[in-house]
Amino acid sequence: MEIERKFKLTAFPEHLPLLESSRIEQGYLSVRPTVRIRSRETDGVISYKLCIKGKGTLVREEVELALDEDKFHRLKALLAGEMIRKEFRLYQLPDGHKLECSRVDGGTENEFLYAEVEFPSVEEANAFVPPDFLGEDVTETPGSSMSAYWERTRLS
Repeated sequence: MEIERKFKLTAFPEHLPLLESSRIEQGYLSVRPTVRIRSRETDGVISYKLCIKGKGTLVREEVELALDEDKFHRLKALLAGEMIRKEFRLYQLPDGHKLECSRVDGGTENEFLYAEVEFPSVEEANAFVPPDFLGEDVTETPGSSMSAYWERTRLS
């Protein structure tokens, strides 16, 4: 189960402690239901995953499976569009939560940034008061998911 809130972001929050930095590529085999493949390079180590997500915004089922490099590339060949590229950074918030920030398709006309915070419960997610530097909460905004972005920028 995934419980998270999503926010617009205008820049990486450089004032926060940086915990991790990665390069991510992801693509969607399906958007209904969401079936995504992803490669993630962190400190020179590359991992591959298949992720299936259920319906929902704040709360939804999520199942992730590790892939080997061969299976990843075989699935990548099935994609209907070019992979989405992300510059990913994980920061520590003062309240103890972790802030996942991504610059999507950097250097292109579609470039944008967003941030997510994951929670152990719906109650904690609803009680969370976002720091001032976070932009609009788009958790419940139609079209704000990465699968919707895939549809808009890769399939049209």
